[in-house]
Amino acid sequence: MQDGRIAARVAGALTAPAGAVVLDARGLVVTPGLVDIHTHLRTPGFPEKETIESGTAAAAAGGFTTVCAMANTDPVVDTVEVLESVQDACRRGALVRVRQLAAVTHGLRGERLTDFEALARAGAVAFSDDGKPVWDVAVMRAALRAAGGLDMVVSVHEEDRDLVGPGVAHSGAAGRHRLPPWPCAGEAAMVARDIELAAETGGKLHIAHVSCAETVEVLRSARRRDLPVSAEVTPHHLSLTERLLDGDASIGLPAASPQTKVNPPLRSEADVEALITAVGDGTIDAVATDHAPHTAVDKASPFETAAFGFTGLETALPVCLGLVRAGHLALPRLIELLTIGPARIFGLPSSLQPGSPADVCVFDPTEAWTVSPENLRSRGKNTPLLGRTVRGRVRWTLVAGRIVFPAWNGPTYPG
Repeated sequence: MQDGRIAARVAGALTAPAGAVVLDARGLVVTPGLVDIHTHLRTPGFPEKETIESGTAAAAAGGFTTVCAMANTDPVVDTVEVLESVQDACRRGALVRVRQLAAVTHGLRGERLTDFEALARAGAVAFSDDGKPVWDVAVMRAALRAAGGLDMVVSVHEEDRDLVGPGVAHSGAAGRHRLPPWPCAGEAAMVARDIELAAETGGKLHIAHVSCAETVEVLRSARRRDLPVSAEVTPHHLSLTERLLDGDASIGLPAASPQTKVNPPLRSEADVEALITAVGDGTIDAVATDHAPHTAVDKASPFETAAFGFTGLETALPVCLGLVRAGHLALPRLIELLTIGPARIFGLPSSLQPGSPADVCVFDPTEAWTVSPENLRSRGKNTPLLGRTVRGRVRWTLVAGRIVFPAWNGPTYPG
């Protein structure tokens, strides 16, 4: 790496030039920097949950060199002025590359489209009302047409409000813990609707945080029709089931803990198996964290009223490596799902070819560590993995050839 770019790929021994920093990566895995296309940095408006500095420090510790921040902030990123203020904050404080999504509709109200063209010119990477579905069919149709005219993507949170209602948990766990159910039909129905709108308009549709086997079948149908549809899945939906709501004494997790509440909810074992198959066969294109930091107060309420969401930037890689060790995924496929797969969806760079930006992740696939509040750089400590020992740890993260994790101020690297 030289001058912020990959200079060459060399087979065999290389004599480092004078003054070069040399990292000993023997026995480790070297990949393009991880890319997350679904991150909540909570800027502007929620510094008690996360800041640009804390969120991108968490990203760097997790091996991510690019994160795409969602627009459901306060104020919502629905104008050029707000977008540019966030970009300015990122230039001042971000450790990794931050690309910002803009809202589909003003105030996320689902009524009036934002100015897609102006927001795209100002640097928006995609459009999303994440956290809320675009309920009105006419508005969604117009959004896909507007984004399609710019060759950009609309990323959607799919939740049929009539079917989901006040639901907070998958049907099995909901019944056991007397909680309102959040059925898979509430996801699959909206996905099917929006796929038909993508077919009609030719607009690029991206399905966020797929959680259900039913949705996988809808996506497979879209694949057979060669429609402009992509999809992501989170590490937690690939690895955890609704049985976690029954508690886990080994890590001190009580039953119906708000730490297990996420939207969409943790699903059944059959759903998890379907999702694993879908990432393996290419039906799902990317793994994305949906990193959603909250304060302890946000998660201190009873399950039904507590905030939805997990932090995930720092645990994504080790959780997914568990799928490799279990034989569910090949390591090269996992790396694709965390790098070039998500990058391709939003048109971002991701490569170790000469001339590419020197964004690199180096990790030890076997090192064990325990997830604890003290080990997490995110301000949000809201994860059901607290107390769990995971395997796989980032050794170095480099952005434009600069070491951003662990913290380092050169000129020579002491390790």
